[in-house]
Amino acid sequence: MLNQHTIERLRELRLHGMAKAMEEQQTNAATQDLNFEERIGMLVDAETHDREDRRLTRILRSAKLKVSACPEDIDYKAKRGLDKKVMSMLTSCDWIRNSLNTIITGPTGVGKTWLCCALGQQAARKGYTVIYKRLSRLLEELEIAYGDGSLAKLRIKIAKTDLLILDDWALSPLTKRGRHELLEMVDDRISTGSILITSQLPVDEWHGYINEPTVADAILDRLIHRAHRIELRGESMRKSRSPLAEG
Repeated sequence: MLNQHTIERLRELRLHGMAKAMEEQQTNAATQDLNFEERIGMLVDAETHDREDRRLTRILRSAKLKVSACPEDIDYKAKRGLDKKVMSMLTSCDWIRNSLNTIITGPTGVGKTWLCCALGQQAARKGYTVIYKRLSRLLEELEIAYGDGSLAKLRIKIAKTDLLILDDWALSPLTKRGRHELLEMVDDRISTGSILITSQLPVDEWHGYINEPTVADAILDRLIHRAHRIELRGESMRKSRSPLAEG
């Protein structure tokens, strides 16, 4: 009865990992021979792991990554220009800790979106908050927020996120307001957050895409000079993995 009362108190204190571990200790004969310090250590470890798991779940739910991907599943066999040393550096997430950016470019189908989601997953594992957005969709959301008066709130949410993923950069034309909002987003994150961009358009064509020299200079100066760059190449991996391509 005393143990059950303790478990209930642990749950009241929201120490769910410890409560579950204590229940397991009661039914596990192997733990009965452990001393007090060892059993307490196991309970503390269980609570730590439980909190880490719940935090990761919250971050990933908020991030809304487009695909479920992780660095362990990166395909280095496909000839698309991926360097293991570069990826090892990126998966360490030191670039996020230092508020740097990453730019992934290449033709359609070479795995840009999958790769950015894998890096987003890794960032979440390291405890960094993440937001995934297609650039055109995010600009639409900002336009709507401008109309309904919630723009400041949305800007703050984006600015406070450790890693902002902008997928499919330059697929849709920029409006005047879109250019302004893009500059605000990039400027808000200088030395306080990182941006990961994927694009089919080569970086040297981004100035023309933005189509406003002064704004383009400001955006690209903030983005490119503090960015790691990956230039993928090769045929579409979707084609090679299609059932129609087999045989």
